Amino acid sequence: MANTWWELKVLCEPDLEDSIFWRLENFGCRGTASESKGNSSLVKAYLPNFQAQLLDLAALSLWLRQDALCIGLSSPTLHWELIDEEDWASSWKQYWHPQEIGDRFLINPAWLPSPEASERLIIRLDPGVAFGTGNHATTQLCLESLEMRLGEVPQSFVGSSDKHQQAIADIGCGSGILSIGAILLGAEKVYAVDTDPLAVKSTISNRALNDISLEKLIPKQGSVDILTKLVENPVDGIVCNILADVIIELVPQMSAIAKPTTWGIFSGILLDQSKAVADALEKHGWVVATLWKRKEWCCLNVRRS
Repeated sequence: MANTWWELKVLCEPDLEDSIFWRLENFGCRGTASESKGNSSLVKAYLPNFQAQLLDLAALSLWLRQDALCIGLSSPTLHWELIDEEDWASSWKQYWHPQEIGDRFLINPAWLPSPEASERLIIRLDPGVAFGTGNHATTQLCLESLEMRLGEVPQSFVGSSDKHQQAIADIGCGSGILSIGAILLGAEKVYAVDTDPLAVKSTISNRALNDISLEKLIPKQGSVDILTKLVENPVDGIVCNILADVIIELVPQMSAIAKPTTWGIFSGILLDQSKAVADALEKHGWVVATLWKRKEWCCLNVRRS
């Protein structure tokens, strides 16, 4: 890891948060978080020093302003400074708080005690540098879609129906939040893959934090090509929260590990990209059942035709 990190601070209108998160993550930032500042939002993100020069940061500032103009909002302001490595990980955590998502989930930072009285399924999470804290609209849409797909099931998995004895592939697993959510809802097994070794490490760590067995959650570095070697049979469900272009590229390979009854949850898709993703899916035998949207993001819930 780098010895110093860029700390980026973006002051913006609250409605810009999601697009700023997306832009920062595409830029390579890690550990994004936000807090309210009066009528504005302050988004913080961190980037290893060696990954960006001052000219790169200036270009990022321009992109953020252009994104705001495209949706008719005021331009955000970007400030940056270098901080020491030991400060970066703890700096953003103070702004991240427990969050309820959907009807069933509560995302609880690992460094905070879990609430004793909550009836929700608690995901204890320390994402480190990996994507997936529950703050982003795409993660929320995927968790809510998993609720719809897997429905009510006791957290102990005792007496769960065949509906929940499912093997699921989580492609681009990040922190492992969707894999863990699926298992808490009753999925029998999740194969989680990510091309970023730090994401795989984060998923393994969060697997332990949530007391999930090694047999239920299987993280590996790689993409769908690795899944074809991992899975014994076609999977029952696919969760994929990455970028639209990557989803389109991977559709043929994902289709090859599906059965006639397989369902899919695809997000990381901007609304204006949804038709291109839907067209690619339908070309390979998938049917888009629903499109859920939140601000400028959407999630496609699909099934095999």
